[in-house]
Amino acid sequence: MTQRHDIRLGADIGGTFTDIALDVRGKLFSTKVLTNYSAPEQAILDGIDIVVRDAGIAPRDIDIVIHGTTLATNALIERRGARTALITTEGFRDVIEMRTENRFEQYDLSLVLPKPLIPREDRFPVKGRIDAQGRELQALDEAALETLADVIAERGFGAVAIGFIHSYMNPAHEQRAREILSRKLAIPISISSEVSPQMREFERFNTVCANAYVRPQMADYLSRLQVRLKEMGAQCPVFMIHSGGGLISVETASEFPVRLVESGPAGGAIFAADIARRFSLDRVVSYDMGGTTAKICLIEDYQPHTARTFEVARTYRFCKGSGMPISIPVIEMIEIGAGGGSIAWVDAMGRIQAGPESAASEPGPACYQRGGERPAITDADLVLGKLDPDNFAGGKIRLSVENASAAIARDVGDRLKLATEAAAFGIVEVVDENMANAARVHAVENGKNISDNIMIAFGGAAPLHAARLCEKLGVDQCLIPQGAGVGSAIGFLKAPFGYEALASKIMGLSKFDAGAINTMLDDLKATAEGFVRAGTDGEIIREITAFMRYAGQGWEIPVALPDRAFTQADTAMIEAAFKERYAQFFGRAVEGPEIEFVTWSVKAQDVRPEGERLTLQLDGGVVPAPVSRAVFDPASGKTLETAIVPRETLSPGARVTGPAVIVERETSTIVTSPFDAVIQIDGTILLVRKGR
Repeated sequence: MTQRHDIRLGADIGGTFTDIALDVRGKLFSTKVLTNYSAPEQAILDGIDIVVRDAGIAPRDIDIVIHGTTLATNALIERRGARTALITTEGFRDVIEMRTENRFEQYDLSLVLPKPLIPREDRFPVKGRIDAQGRELQALDEAALETLADVIAERGFGAVAIGFIHSYMNPAHEQRAREILSRKLAIPISISSEVSPQMREFERFNTVCANAYVRPQMADYLSRLQVRLKEMGAQCPVFMIHSGGGLISVETASEFPVRLVESGPAGGAIFAADIARRFSLDRVVSYDMGGTTAKICLIEDYQPHTARTFEVARTYRFCKGSGMPISIPVIEMIEIGAGGGSIAWVDAMGRIQAGPESAASEPGPACYQRGGERPAITDADLVLGKLDPDNFAGGKIRLSVENASAAIARDVGDRLKLATEAAAFGIVEVVDENMANAARVHAVENGKNISDNIMIAFGGAAPLHAARLCEKLGVDQCLIPQGAGVGSAIGFLKAPFGYEALASKIMGLSKFDAGAINTMLDDLKATAEGFVRAGTDGEIIREITAFMRYAGQGWEIPVALPDRAFTQADTAMIEAAFKERYAQFFGRAVEGPEIEFVTWSVKAQDVRPEGERLTLQLDGGVVPAPVSRAVFDPASGKTLETAIVPRETLSPGARVTGPAVIVERETSTIVTSPFDAVIQIDGTILLVRKGR
């Protein structure tokens, strides 16, 4: 298998824009086009036409396409998936509706829970039982499954999810059920022991339901994309970035589309981690704000924080437990409905609110002149002078200040008796404060102080808000990399071929069975490396993680362990590693209780070149700015005459004194009055607080 990927293309479908980044032997070409909801692949093709023309190549010259998308996420949130049947163990039909019975809002008498993806009438129990040790207690009722296959065919289901109790310990019943059903059904069948082989029935059942629910739609989309790419001359392979930050084949993505749920944001975290490594920054917070959402991720030692579960479609903002849990490896971040297209409104108490509803690309904010009439954050940024109405998205979209002003005045200003500019400032200030609060919460949940980090901002809207966010968080430095407007798509180009395989196996440390653990890990290694080998024949590295806890605790912590065969003598080493990690999380270890393993993970990925290391330059020579315009400065609360500087005119070592706006094709960087901007050797903008 060839390793030559000299010309790589990344494509990120977002809620508002589709970003394209083309790397031609180290030279980057990029563009943003509005997302096409009726035919999402069309936006990718349109973007490819633009970048290959700019690069002077043909589509046939592209060696690899790497794609991430929010389509699976949107299908779950908007409930636009296939009609799905859930087959489960008798007595457990209502697990996905009963959830964990946790009251995430203790005193809310009108608690609103997300509706299960699959209604009760489409959930079918069958007899058969595996116990917690993986032993068969009751044989599977195969005759009932034969009858059930006929029922599913008659009712016109589009997909089937199978989730049996304790199948993570023994998948035999799930595998046999799929075999029986597939004889009569020509629809995709997902089993939980393959999609999410982890303990905790609610999360596992919900994950396999989500996978089955979006599988027909995603398989159809990915098939169309491949066909249309070939029709335009791009004969190269297509790989998908998954939620854990690695690359997988289209075939794997079609079978396990739930792994794509956070694929776009994962690319952004990889992009930020690459910048952190380049400048040797070991504590970084990434800030990714696009057209629909904003994402914040902590990155330590050049690695984004990761988790085994996350939630989509929360009914209560910021409220853990109010969403739909997905139990797969994922880059951990906090995401809020605050993007450039987020709608601003006034609630019953007279407070300005923004999001989570978004104008998206259709009809878009009022200023887009595409039929949108409600004010969005982009409208407020335009009224405040942050955006050039004649040079938005490289001039492809002309913005209307009149439409934006009218929408803000009607829906916000008039209701609160505020001038239009004051209402616009209120909108962006609420958005910035919401993001600052989210960042603080995310840092505290991870035992960190947010102000100890350097920010890396990217996405079409983040550079417009990053300086103000730094003011609120007490962050003194912020990096705006080259290509920040299409950061996630660039991150795709830097992602490794990688996969993480997991399996639950509860075992006390005092009963550690090295042979059984080694056998299980060998299977996980073969699984993970099998997915990686679908894309590369290069060197592979592995990470072994045991998720452990004290017996009786409700959750586990990750403990990194050596990649080798274990022996019975390793119990002391494992105990020491667990206690050290526990102390990092909670201050000190606990003496006395039994330590136990819950889940094991093997992460395999190919070795990627690190690239050149650079040093941050904190000062430089001030450059004059011949052009200026009036821009509202939030730090002073006034409209100030502000320097307008094209990014391409700035050389390394140049210093731009705030307030200023540094403009480029995909975004603009606002340098507020407390900050200056210093251009780094690679063209990255460093926002640095004056006097620091």
